[in-house]
Amino acid sequence: MPSHRPRMTDEERRDRIAVRHHLAPEARATTVEQVAASLTALHGTDPATVHLAAGARLADPAGPVAAMERALYEERTLIRMHGMRHTVFVLPASLAPVVQASTTHAVAARERASLLKQLAAGSSLDARWLADVERSVLGHLARRGEATATELAEDEPRLREQFVYAPGTSYEQRQTVSTRLLRLLGTEARVVRGRPLGSWTSSRFRWAIAPALPDLPPAEARATLTRAWLASHGPATEADLKWWTGWKVTDVRAALAAVDAVPVDLDDGTTGHVLPDDTGRTPAPAPWAALLPALDPTPMGWQARDWYLPAAHRTALFDRSGNIGPTVWWNGRIIGGWAQRPDGEPVWRLLDPDPGHDALTAVEAEAARLHSWLGTTRITPRFRTPLERELSA
Repeated sequence: MPSHRPRMTDEERRDRIAVRHHLAPEARATTVEQVAASLTALHGTDPATVHLAAGARLADPAGPVAAMERALYEERTLIRMHGMRHTVFVLPASLAPVVQASTTHAVAARERASLLKQLAAGSSLDARWLADVERSVLGHLARRGEATATELAEDEPRLREQFVYAPGTSYEQRQTVSTRLLRLLGTEARVVRGRPLGSWTSSRFRWAIAPALPDLPPAEARATLTRAWLASHGPATEADLKWWTGWKVTDVRAALAAVDAVPVDLDDGTTGHVLPDDTGRTPAPAPWAALLPALDPTPMGWQARDWYLPAAHRTALFDRSGNIGPTVWWNGRIIGGWAQRPDGEPVWRLLDPDPGHDALTAVEAEAARLHSWLGTTRITPRFRTPLERELSA
């Protein structure tokens, strides 16, 4: 029996990301805050990703690093925090309490329980000991204003205590309390990452006391986050939203109902969802190309990816844990990957056999645009993929 629901074709979905994710030249953003808001959140596990993701989407990419650092560390219009799927994201400050209440509180509870269990199994340290160390660390951090884990360990030597993680297993290892405790305090919104040590590509950060966040009802927060995510990623399936957030399926369905999400038919036969006022057609942009970084929020935005990523390309572009590497896009599809030569110049390989002259010309222009602001800065993705390794060599 034919469906009477609206239909969202793969072509429409590709046009939507071109415009809503600021990938088509005519749709590029003017600020890093606009980029982050339009994608709901930028992946922040690899520190370089947020800068590269912004640079790919800004009309003037000459200074994405300075603009991002201003937003993160001076004006605090953006914040880096643990969120969906226990992943680090950079997102608009207004969304921080939403993500904390909808997602990160649950992550923090699991993280604390896990740490206490591991301390009990691998040492004589217990909950009372941990609480006392926390109070001490937060006091020293408040006094300093901003500090590294090493500096805090000078003030509070108990941070150097070690315990055995997963004793008796093949992956048994010794861990230091400082690493786990600061991450836990971050997920509990008690501390926040500050400036990195060294350059903007560094994964070592200073820490500061986090500003207080309003406490929102979890169901309300999940609805708010779903509304923002569907605006940037709809149409999307229940499975997509469950994968992206890490929520239980009951919470996903309740959130979709709370925002009155409209079901639509997708080309692969599944059911997608959009916001009630978002069933219209997106005007097709002019042909476009993009070079997106490893863990970019667009290719990592959905669980089901066949509409923009051919299955044949996945082995070359993903690592074994499901992290995507740097990608080359043409009109809403991934057609290859890129890396950098030792001198910083981008080099790419197209996995589609014959994308056409227009695609080649556009990819060359995007590579030159990337090189114009990166210069000799060399980016090595935190999670390396087969094609990226091969090209960078």
